[in-house]
Amino acid sequence: MTEIRTPRLLLRRWNPDDDLAPLADIQSDPAVMRRIGDGAPRSLDGTAEDIERWEEEWDDEGFGVFAVELLGSGELAGAVGLYVPETPPQVAGHVGVQWRLGRQFWGQGYASEAAQATLEFALQDRGIDRVVAVTAVDDASSLKVVHKLGMTSLPGEAEGGLRVHAIDLTEFEA
Repeated sequence: MTEIRTPRLLLRRWNPDDDLAPLADIQSDPAVMRRIGDGAPRSLDGTAEDIERWEEEWDDEGFGVFAVELLGSGELAGAVGLYVPETPPQVAGHVGVQWRLGRQFWGQGYASEAAQATLEFALQDRGIDRVVAVTAVDDASSLKVVHKLGMTSLPGEAEGGLRVHAIDLTEFEA
């Protein structure tokens, strides 16, 4: 089973029996979900589908979205990991990094810490040559995360007010 430990976090595979209810609480918050997918909060069933899809990606791709657990308390803080985006067209088929944390975990550096560990996992462990991230142009918090990751913004704006960022293995190791 794939696990990554950072100084404050455990990134691990999903356990639906334990993780479904806390993730559903996180994903039912409109503030958390406003920039994810269609921006709609997820129901319990929708969250169960997310976990199932993420676990299938692990089985099919050898990577996926991690459950992010606080080491100190064991509390589920959210989801951070790798996926293959379908949109916008500039990133379709590439490997992307994404994050969503419960609002009570915002502003504490957890997203950056988990995303950095995920990026290292992608580039060094899984041999992925390039990782992308998609953010809203006006999402200052996510822009801070991508800059901490060392990602550079690609020229221009993608459809829907989105910006695409990328880093490849040579940039990561520099």
